[in-house]
Amino acid sequence: MTAIRLPLTVLALVLGVAACQPAGAPTSAEAQAAATIPGTAGGASPFSEAAIWDGEVDACRGQAPVADDCLARAMQAAKASPQAIAAAHQLGAQGNPGYVSAWREQDGVGIATIEYPFRANTNEGTLLVDSAGHTVDVDADVLPEMSRADATVKPFLDAHPEATPFAPAEASGSEAQPDGGVRLIYGTPMRTCHACADVGRLRVAYDFDAQRRFAGKQILDLR
Repeated sequence: MTAIRLPLTVLALVLGVAACQPAGAPTSAEAQAAATIPGTAGGASPFSEAAIWDGEVDACRGQAPVADDCLARAMQAAKASPQAIAAAHQLGAQGNPGYVSAWREQDGVGIATIEYPFRANTNEGTLLVDSAGHTVDVDADVLPEMSRADATVKPFLDAHPEATPFAPAEASGSEAQPDGGVRLIYGTPMRTCHACADVGRLRVAYDFDAQRRFAGKQILDLR
């Protein structure tokens, strides 16, 4: 076998590059695999059963401006899954620092329970996750200003002008749709203040098509 002789300058360059490679740096194959982990860059939605986390965040309380960064560090230190960290990062980017504390599925729709540890009130919420990974917050904009004049809600609001929805919404049933889709129904209490008694209940329907893609929401009733 004929030996291949490299010029000294080329050999020095090869050795230099090898010496500069950080210890434990991932190979190209490892990097590609990491990039396709669900919940990481280039992967699928992080919201799934794999995103569940339950850890200690007391050290982050009172750090409102940096709570999201503190939560990320706490999760990393506790060896949370990549999906859990990615889901928390997505929530933080939306201005709602929190993490997935529970997961279940109903009629093919993912339902993520979200813990918001840094809120003064309403520390728990629900995200509906469709088959494409899109999330719908059942506590977000449940009674838009434009809907207040609708006949479905106006009689109640005329009788209770100070009433407003107070999260969290609670599951209130489901219905099969003629096209093979499903409707999930959530109810939100109506109150005149946080500590006041309920004066009514707003029910909102969230529709998903046969492929379990989110198709829209609508107010069912308020009474």
